[in-house]
This record gives sequence, C-alpha cells and structure tokens, in this order.
Amino acid sequence: MSAAAPTAGLDEAHGPPLLKVTGLTVKLPVDGTRRAVLRDVSLELRPGEALGLVGESGSGKSMTARAIDRLLPPGAQVDGMITFDGQNVGALSGAQLRAYRLQVAMVFQDPRAHVNPVRRIGDFMTEALRTNRDLPADEARHRAITVLGQVGIEDGDRRLRQYPHELSGGMLQRVMIAAALLTGPRLLLADEPTTALDVITQSEMSGRAAAICDRTAVMYAGQIVEVRSSARLHDDPLHPYTAALAAARPDIAMTVGRLRAIPGRPLSAFEAPTGECAFAPRCAHVQDACRSTPPPLIGLAGGLSRCIRAHELRGRLEAAGA
Repeated sequence: MSAAAPTAGLDEAHGPPLLKVTGLTVKLPVDGTRRAVLRDVSLELRPGEALGLVGESGSGKSMTARAIDRLLPPGAQVDGMITFDGQNVGALSGAQLRAYRLQVAMVFQDPRAHVNPVRRIGDFMTEALRTNRDLPADEARHRAITVLGQVGIEDGDRRLRQYPHELSGGMLQRVMIAAALLTGPRLLLADEPTTALDVITQSEMSGRAAAICDRTAVMYAGQIVEVRSSARLHDDPLHPYTAALAAARPDIAMTVGRLRAIPGRPLSAFEAPTGECAFAPRCAHVQDACRSTPPPLIGLAGGLSRCIRAHELRGRLEAAGA
C-alpha cells in the first residue's frame, strides 16, 4: 500500500505535511470485547511523496489505509488524530466527508467486493463526477473512457456498458484503479492493487512501486517497526523483522532447495504482548531485555527502528539474513 511517510527523517524542503497521522490506535469489537488492530501508528506525507507499507497478512496495512479514508467497520474505537491539509478527518461528516474522499481515493484489494454487481461499469465510474462535481453525463463518460485507456483497457465505450460479472478479475481491478484516478485525487491509497492482476503485470507494477516509493514502512502486529528509504531498505535493514522478510523473498535468479521462512507465525495486534517486543518470539537476535521492554521507535541512519538493539545490530542483519 502506498499511503504516507514517517514523522521522522523527512526532508523539510517538501513543505508542511498533506497528511498527518498521530498516535493512531484502532480497536474493533470481537466477541463482546474491543481488540486492538492498530497500535500507536504515526505517519506523515508531504505533497509529492510516496510511501510503501509492507508486512505479513494481519500486520495492519489495510486497516491503516481504511482508517485514513474513514472506512472502518461500525463500532470501531479510534484514538489519535488524522489530519489532511490541516483538517481533522475524524470531525468530517456529510458533504465534507464526501469531498474528502474525492481528494483521498482508495484502490481496494478485492474489486468484486466493492462494486455493485447489478450496476453497469459506467454508472460505477462516473457517479462521483456526476453527483459531487455536477459534471454532465457525456463529459463524465468521456473522462472515464480516457482514464480506462490510461490503465490499459481498450474499447472503453463498450466496457462502460458492461456489468462487473462480464469482466475478468484483472480487468475489474484496472477499472477500480481508473475509478480512483478519475476524480484527480491529491492522495491515492492502494491496498495491494495488483492482487487480481496477472503475474507479469504484478511484477511490472511491483518494480515500479519500489522505484516510485521514497520510503518504505514495515508493519508488524499493528505497529510500525521500521521506516527506511526504499533504496536502502534491503541492503541496510534496521530491524530484524525487515531483514527476515528480505531473506524469505525468493530470487528468480537463484536455484535453492528450500525457501527460507520466518519461524513461528505472525501476530495480530490484539495478540501481541504489551510489555515486550512483539517480534521477540520469532527473532533470531532476541535477548532477555527484549522480553521485558516495549521498544520505542528510535532514529538511526536517517530511518526509524523499533528495536532496542538496532544500533548494535546495524550492519549485521543483512549478512545474517534474519
């Protein structure tokens, strides 16, 4: 997901933040009790910046994006502050909230779960332009056809007359991306937008994302554990979890007998212990102090790391691969 940039290690020349997330904690009702899915997430994004958010399933990536776009499920308890261009996002409602979502668009991971199956593609794509921008139907349709062409969908006029079930999963995902771009948003949140695309296109887009993102933030158990410039993240990781993720990634240029994996299983935020490092049970570098101290985010080498041994381990993680 591309969403936001960290509160530290930023180039002030970019100007004031467009998006600022401060101490975001989200709890959802589960079996009568509230359980944390995000814990003290703080991010900033300045105009023209891009941030990649990575981590295993359940780490909090999608929930962070949904919290920013005010799309959390009913009953969610939200603590902390989200501001966009100086506005308190949590205080928006009605027309103000609709206007905010035109500026902060989101590409969802599962396209079929976010389109109305009984409405044509053209209705889905142009609704925001017609209802919120008072754009004539013909002009809205022309814009939609143009944007469809930009995401690789030919014969846009025919596609707009079709229903979602008439399009493949990959084609429908392209429609979702086009719909998000159609209103000219100032911020685009992309929740694993390549999931439904073919593997070749996925590879192309992933490569472009790595080149486009100024920084990458790594999430584990609902927290940010590392923020690093994307160019240096894999060569000089600052957190053992980041190094372990990089080591587990397959390399198509190499032949190996068995893929490396991180031992244990990933923890959700509500499962993570509060008095110690959440990654401690799976970490190859764990010490007693890691099990008795909740690590803060510390600044190191122009990035951030939630590891009390970060200074000591720097330079050893890449070689160790875990």
